[in-house]
Amino acid sequence: MTEKDVLIEMKKYPLFYQKVWKCVMKIPSGEVRSYKWVAEKIGSPKAFRAVGLALKKNPFAPIVPCHRVIRSDGKLGGYSASGGITKKKSLIEKERY
Repeated sequence: MTEKDVLIEMKKYPLFYQKVWKCVMKIPSGEVRSYKWVAEKIGSPKAFRAVGLALKKNPFAPIVPCHRVIRSDGKLGGYSASGGITKKKSLIEKERY
């Protein structure tokens, strides 16, 4: 599936999810941002938990790279894909090098 395909398929999901996923798609490889940062970027600064839920429901990984979103305190937070937090850490480290 291409990025263009993902953007078309996204239209089937709630607008809030679309905003989160599109924002996350802009995070450069090798970098991370916080759930709070994403919430602020999409204009819902208090919705950082809802951002986490939208990422948990992300059917478009790795095109929507939800592993690049971490907690504000620098901890990894959750990761619902196969492999859990260990996989999230591995993906982040792989992109950094």
